[in-house]
Amino acid sequence: MKYMKILITGCAGFIGFHLTKLLIENINVEVFGIDNMNAYYDVDLKKTRLKILKKNKNFKFEKIDITNENKLLSSFNRNSYTHVIHLAAQAGVRYSIENPETYVQNNLVGFFNVLNLSNKFKIKHFLFASTSSVYGSSKKFPLNEDLKTDSPLSFYAATKKSNELMAYSYSNIYKLPCTALRFFTVYGPYGRPDMALFLFTEAILNNKKINLNNSGKHIRDFTYIDDVTNAVQKMIKKPSKKNIPYEVYNVAGANPKNLKYFLSIIEKNLKKKSKIFNRPLQKGDVYKTYGDNRKLKKRTNFSTKFTIEVGIKKFLEWYRDYYKK
Repeated sequence: MKYMKILITGCAGFIGFHLTKLLIENINVEVFGIDNMNAYYDVDLKKTRLKILKKNKNFKFEKIDITNENKLLSSFNRNSYTHVIHLAAQAGVRYSIENPETYVQNNLVGFFNVLNLSNKFKIKHFLFASTSSVYGSSKKFPLNEDLKTDSPLSFYAATKKSNELMAYSYSNIYKLPCTALRFFTVYGPYGRPDMALFLFTEAILNNKKINLNNSGKHIRDFTYIDDVTNAVQKMIKKPSKKNIPYEVYNVAGANPKNLKYFLSIIEKNLKKKSKIFNRPLQKGDVYKTYGDNRKLKKRTNFSTKFTIEVGIKKFLEWYRDYYKK
C-alpha cells in the first residue's frame, strides 16, 4: 500500500473500529478517526473500542460531529487526507420510524458535509457505507447492484439511497471518485447492541424472552466483520476509472440463513434454550436479504473466510469475556 492518510468517520462504531484496527497495522498508512461518541447505544463500548485503537501510534482521533461543518473543515485543513472512508451515520431501521429528524441531520446533512469537503480537498477516493436495505422488498435474488432501488421500506434506507444519489452527482459533476458499499447484516465481536446477535445472546444468558419478529422466518445474508473489513481494505486502492467515477458494490456473504437457524447456533454454543415471544413482521422490516457478491469478487478477489457457525462462536467468546458472563 502506498503512503496514504485516511480519514475514517465513525471510527468508534462497529465497522469503523474493525476497519481502523485493520488499517493501522499497515506501516504505510496513517489513519485519522473522527466520531461524535453519541449515546444511540452503550457509549462505554465505543470508549473501549477507541482505547484499543489509541494504543497504535498510526492512529489519531478527534471527537467531531459530522453535522459541524466548521470543525470538519479544520480537520481536513490540518491533516491533508488522501482518502476518506465515510462510515458515520445514524443506524437502525426501527429507530428511524420514531426519530426521523436525527437521520436527516446525520445521514443527509452530515453526509453532504463530508462529501463536499472530500471534493474541495481533491480526495483520491471517497468510499462510503450504504446498506442492503436500499433493495426494499425486491424479490429478484440474489440482489445485484443493477436492480432498481427506489422503493425503500424505511426512512433509514431512504437516507442511504439519498447518499448514493448525492455521491453519484458529485462523481458526475466534479469527477470525484466515489464508491458505495452496500453492507449486508454485518456481525461479529464488538458488534452493535441493537442487533439480533447481541439481543438474543443477552436475553438467553439473562433468562429473558426474545422478541422473534415474523416468528423467525426472516432470512438474512449474515456477513462476518473480518470479511467485510478485508473487502473494504482492498477497495481503497480501486477507485472507478469510468468517465463518471462512481461504483456500487454489495459486501455480502451470499449465503443467506433464516433467523431460526441463526438462533439455534447461539443456543447450541451457549448450551441453553431461548424463551421466545413471537411477533409479526415489524414496520419497515425487509423479509429477505441475499446479496450477489460477484462484482466485488471480480474487482478484489473477495472471498468469505468465516461461516456463520464460526462467526457466531467468535462473537459469543468475545461477549462472554467482555461482559464476564
